[in-house]
Amino acid sequence: MSFRTALTGLNAASADLGVISNNIANNNTTGFKSSRAEFGDIYSLSDLGTSTRRSIGTGVKLNAVSQQFKQGNLETTSNPLDLAIDGEGFFSLKDTDGSMVYTRAGAFQLNKEGYVVNSLGQKLQGYQTNPTTGAIDLGTESDLQTQTANIDPKQTTTGEYGINLNAGSVAPTAAFDFNDSRTYNFASAMTVFDSLGNDHSLNAYFVRANALPAAAPAGTTAAWNVYFNIDGLQLDGSPLPASGAAAPYGTLCFDAFGDIVGTLNAAGAATGGAAISLTGAGLPPGGGTGIVPTNGPDPITGIGIPNGAQNPINSTGTPPGVTIKFNSVTQYGSPSGNNEITQDGYATGRVVGVDVGEDGSISGRYSNGQAKVLGQVILANFRNTQGLSPIGDSSWAETAASGQPVKGPPGTASLGIVRSGALELSNVELSEQLVKMISAQRNFQANAQVISTADQMTQTLLQMR
Repeated sequence: MSFRTALTGLNAASADLGVISNNIANNNTTGFKSSRAEFGDIYSLSDLGTSTRRSIGTGVKLNAVSQQFKQGNLETTSNPLDLAIDGEGFFSLKDTDGSMVYTRAGAFQLNKEGYVVNSLGQKLQGYQTNPTTGAIDLGTESDLQTQTANIDPKQTTTGEYGINLNAGSVAPTAAFDFNDSRTYNFASAMTVFDSLGNDHSLNAYFVRANALPAAAPAGTTAAWNVYFNIDGLQLDGSPLPASGAAAPYGTLCFDAFGDIVGTLNAAGAATGGAAISLTGAGLPPGGGTGIVPTNGPDPITGIGIPNGAQNPINSTGTPPGVTIKFNSVTQYGSPSGNNEITQDGYATGRVVGVDVGEDGSISGRYSNGQAKVLGQVILANFRNTQGLSPIGDSSWAETAASGQPVKGPPGTASLGIVRSGALELSNVELSEQLVKMISAQRNFQANAQVISTADQMTQTLLQMR
């Protein structure tokens, strides 16, 4: 009986050493979770089916090899598609045979079709964006695919000058001339885009007025006339007028504190806000700037004056209009200069990079400076992670014991967040495994010694006479 008992001990020590050696071998495997051998003692039963107080154990058995799903350390990388889960959950992947697997190893890349895959070609699952609204569609899970097509251009509809006009400037004595810098006090350029993504230079010229306009708002102490041209032409596409022939497109009115109190349009009427609507329909073939009257106040700020029916849109792709805002323009006693110039249009752009947020949202960075959400990573969790079936490659498969996966965006419910440019390392504690290895070796040696002792006792019995 001692032989069999010791033999179970040898088998147990060998199994323990096997688990330890697997942990050590995967010390540098991304997303690997260490295992431990769990043992139980064996007792022979009496005729009644129970053990007695005089029963002697008959050895040890391996009950289970359970994996420890504690968090591993995170290592930063230079690849934005290297993803690590900080907290609970698993990445959900579709295997090449269509089955679902789950992993904590987040070394991903883009394949030639734009799908986010790992080195085995398994496709990361996620939510796609709605092609109409651009919002994440949380209703449908699918293979996460980035859009490699160029982003469509957006025509300029609103621009804003954030400038300071020198309060000490004096009105020029000569008539305004686009080509003579002595006839204006300050000039500033804004790049605008037409409906085809072509860029154009919209140039503004600011001239200190000699006198206050009749329709200037109450509190006005200073006024500046504003002239515009585009690409060296008038807004209607005609050549620039001769000296003194150009008319201002509007007037900026300031109070004694240097704050803008309102604007006047080209007809000298108050606009009701700090904005000027520009007009111009005659544009060069191939896509013009499209600066034509707006059809009402700016939909966001409410600034602007309705001007009736829209001018006809020409055949070259003219946008509906451009409103130029001056809300942040000041008139202080410092040199005139640009603080900030913004507009809402852009040219077409190609993807130059991908960023992943903590919520798993994947955004494409484009060559035109824009960003666009391309999708969102899905995480999955299980009620009983110990019930998952390990299938290799730091992956697991769902079983009846694990229960069905609960899926959702990172950072919701019990799911962790996603760290971009990082990988979760193996959670193996090497020093702990080395100590366990010594213990397993001693156990093996001790059980082997039991067999040797039992053999000597048997030899003694055989030699009795």
